[in-house]
Amino acid sequence: MCACLRTSCRLTLPSALSLLAAVLTAATARPLPAQNTHLWTQSRLEEFEKGTPEGVAIGSDGHLRQGPGLNEILTTPSTFVWSVAVDKNGTAYLGTGSPATVLRIGTQKGEKPFTLFETRDLSVQVVRLGPDGALYAATMPGGKVYKLNPGAATKQDEANATVVFDATKLNGAKPGDAKAGADKGEGKSHYIWDMTFDEQGRLYIATGGPGAVFRVDPAKPAAQPEEFFKSDEPHIRSLAWDAKGNLIAGSEGSGLIYRISPQGKGYVLFDAPRREITSVAVAGNGTIYAASVGDKSRNPLPPLPIQGVGAITFTVVQPGSLQTANASASVPEGSEIYALQEGQAPRKLWSGKDEVVYALAVRPDGLLALSGNRGRIFKIEPDGSYADVAHLDARQGLSMAAAQNQAGILIGTGNTGKLIFLGVAEKHEYASDVLDAGALSRFGRVEVEPGSTGYDLWTRTGNVEQPVRGWSEWLPLKEGAVASPAGRFLQWKADLKAGGNVGSVGVNYLPVNAAPVVDDLVVATGARLNPQMQQAGTQQMVNIAFPSSNQPTATFDAGAAAPLQALKDRTGITVRWAAHDDNDDDLIYSLYLRGDGEHVWRLLKRDITDKAYSFDATLIPDGGYQVKVVASDAPSNSPGDALTGEKVSDRFEVDTTPPVVTALKAEEETAACKQPNCLKSIHLTFDAEDATSPIAHAEYSLDAGKWQFIAPVGQLSDAKHEHYDLVLPASALDVKTGEHLLTVRAYDRYDNVGVAKTVFGSAAK
Repeated sequence: MCACLRTSCRLTLPSALSLLAAVLTAATARPLPAQNTHLWTQSRLEEFEKGTPEGVAIGSDGHLRQGPGLNEILTTPSTFVWSVAVDKNGTAYLGTGSPATVLRIGTQKGEKPFTLFETRDLSVQVVRLGPDGALYAATMPGGKVYKLNPGAATKQDEANATVVFDATKLNGAKPGDAKAGADKGEGKSHYIWDMTFDEQGRLYIATGGPGAVFRVDPAKPAAQPEEFFKSDEPHIRSLAWDAKGNLIAGSEGSGLIYRISPQGKGYVLFDAPRREITSVAVAGNGTIYAASVGDKSRNPLPPLPIQGVGAITFTVVQPGSLQTANASASVPEGSEIYALQEGQAPRKLWSGKDEVVYALAVRPDGLLALSGNRGRIFKIEPDGSYADVAHLDARQGLSMAAAQNQAGILIGTGNTGKLIFLGVAEKHEYASDVLDAGALSRFGRVEVEPGSTGYDLWTRTGNVEQPVRGWSEWLPLKEGAVASPAGRFLQWKADLKAGGNVGSVGVNYLPVNAAPVVDDLVVATGARLNPQMQQAGTQQMVNIAFPSSNQPTATFDAGAAAPLQALKDRTGITVRWAAHDDNDDDLIYSLYLRGDGEHVWRLLKRDITDKAYSFDATLIPDGGYQVKVVASDAPSNSPGDALTGEKVSDRFEVDTTPPVVTALKAEEETAACKQPNCLKSIHLTFDAEDATSPIAHAEYSLDAGKWQFIAPVGQLSDAKHEHYDLVLPASALDVKTGEHLLTVRAYDRYDNVGVAKTVFGSAAK
């Protein structure tokens, strides 16, 4: 068998099948000992993503490489940063929601933000810098675009900002239609999802409810907005330009990608399998990238109710991706990114089952995809390979904009609304997920995939799950092995140098052997296990269960809490126990017996693999006893390393000897009665005594008739010796004078029975 961490060895099909058969045969014949050395390996992207990268990219090929770093610039008072724009001086402008503002801030950490604009609307959904130097801000659901002075020293609001577009005052405006804008209350578009400028400085506005693209010329204040393109989709979600001056638009509803000519003529390039195109981006070679989300067969989320100003309640039926951002606990159906190249069929480039991609950006080193629900940033190559390059603390990455001179990316987030800079990292470290070995463990050699270069590995260990509480310091490997002390938990860290590349990492560890624990023990007298219980017929059954106040917990073996059925047998004794081992070792058990006053435990049965055992009570004298169960993990450990755990039962009694009935005497009363030749009464006396347990009850039978209960003197049956003295009245007898047979029997607490008889009266003449 070849030893490889990943796929460096190859097997032919016949040899692979032979090897598989051998492995299965070996596994069936003998399970691997639980105390063997274990290997904890991280080798796939999904496994590495559980760790914490800092300036490290996690490749889809399962390799760690140097990546960009994150630097938090600002935490805003708002919940969402929906849009980011950056001017040539590096000043950033943020469109936020809850509350809805436009913030201005320099990109140096520690600078204070300035509230440039504030609105009573719910959010500023888009901010864009125009060629004229003005800042344009679109609000939702009011559907207005405001022209702002980005350098203003005082805060602007709806009253002193210029409105260049108002969706509530449109009704089917056509290019060149000077009368467009009459407020007839029909066909209103209230939602603005994206904006962009053409080379002539004209503003294009993507709207929803219904979906359309409007064009406004800010250089002509008196000009009315034109309906540049109208769609039958509910929303136009995203815009981008291709090299030929065509507007690329993505819709929500059917997930369409349009190519719109400069004359406003739309052509559907692609009907995506998903219902919403959240972002489009165009590369220098003309490739169109589109991010799509949502199940076309249904809208996965209900309309979002939003409380507006005063007593007005809006129901905003917005795209599912933004509803997911507002309700971040929602589970998405994932995202898909498609690449569209002229003359070629659309190609699915990337998919993520747990991601909602909100923004795309084409960079010289690849396509960046910003996602929500887990706050991931992916870099995707043209061949479909990709890397997880950064993890955002915020759960939603919503918007991106290139920083000054393309030196990095500014990112707006949601839940919480932050501004983050993605750029050159100061350090390149990756901290792994935490290994829980299940018990105190010794750690050995670290196996790193061959070919990995340019890295240092460190480890730390502890005995509490969170590494911040009482763990060891980070220590470098010593001759390829873990130098950290023994512990239950371990974490490793990789420090990547320039050009560093780390593949799969495996840590060998051996849990320190823990002694088995016998969790509970119960002894049932008068019960016997029988392998043929299913054929027991009408024999009475006994349920042997642990006390309800001591029911087995999750540490017990499966099924330990269920009652165990046994046959009722007064000469049988059944012992039942539950046990566990923290190392999951295989266990064997030995039973010992000790009587009252004895000091030595005597072996009853050795090397039991079941957790119940029955034996014959007649093999031992009557009296009080205890049983001890000793559990051993010897099957899974070397002889010198095996450990044991034990538990002693409560005291129980063995009693197989019947009581003795003595001094039985019956005399008839001869006084006259109403019926001829009948008895008036019988005077009955006897004693019952048992050597071990109290007398439980006694019965009599006259002339082999029905058994009738009788009580001892004092009425209570609670002693090993009971005396019986009573008169049986004639009303209960209804027999004639003459010779009679009277039989009595006495039971002890273990259903042993003693019988005696006497004859009284004279034979009939």
